[in-house]
Amino acid sequence: MKKVLLGILVMIVIALLVFRNSKEVQAVSNVITSYTTPASTYIHKEGTSVKTRVSPLEGYHSIVTSTNSFSNYVQNFPLKEASAQVINYDGKPYWYQAGHVGVLDIPVPSNGLQQCADALIRIRSEYLWEQNLKDKIGFKFTSGHYCSWSYYAKGYRPTINGNNVNFSIKATPNASKNNFYNYLNLIYTYAGTYSLAQELSEIKNLSDVQIGDMLIYPGFPGHVMMIADIIENQEGERRFLFFQGNTPAQSVHIIRNSTNAKESPWYDLKGLTSLETPIYTFSSFKIVRFK
Repeated sequence: MKKVLLGILVMIVIALLVFRNSKEVQAVSNVITSYTTPASTYIHKEGTSVKTRVSPLEGYHSIVTSTNSFSNYVQNFPLKEASAQVINYDGKPYWYQAGHVGVLDIPVPSNGLQQCADALIRIRSEYLWEQNLKDKIGFKFTSGHYCSWSYYAKGYRPTINGNNVNFSIKATPNASKNNFYNYLNLIYTYAGTYSLAQELSEIKNLSDVQIGDMLIYPGFPGHVMMIADIIENQEGERRFLFFQGNTPAQSVHIIRNSTNAKESPWYDLKGLTSLETPIYTFSSFKIVRFK
């Protein structure tokens, strides 16, 4: 095992010499840290949900969520066993396995489409489906055109020519769950971090942030993570837990905090305009909420 770790560190040092961009160097540094930092005392391997896998910091308590709310759905999302790896869409383990503390029990399609924003879109859509709120399932394409599940189920399909999008009936009506996943594949293809950032409302005060809100950097590519849990102390100070999908499409997973081992995997966002995570640096971000 020591030889394996030494080999990993050697490769990382070489990468540091190759990369000159400060953002890339920081990402490599975070990888080194995550491989050499002891496991957090707040992780409970026997926990089978987001809430039970990670306990609050001393002096903090978990935010109470309403039954059937999206926040409650996210906070209690089931996890795979503690030893579960992050798996790519092709069935192979992701090259980096030290950045997560839990893997959500949600399939990764083999088509490679369910990437970072898409994974969170799916979680939101699955919630609305389970709550029989199917008429609320809908997202904007990057072009700005809205595409709802209700219309898709009726047979409407888009004709796309650059930023010009027109919908017309081209398919037989089909409201099945299998066709719902066909709809999501369409959304994955034409929506992403940019469209979500443009479409969704920004939450500016940390005291107003809810579980299920998302920390997002819009771009091509950008990145996004969902707030999986929130803890708070008597002074109203908050810490946040995140899970994410990624590119390439892979298992949705709860991330460690590679810059604060003492509180990992909790994150303090107070006063921050940028954020370091195990494999991604948010040079800036905003927090948005699904409608």
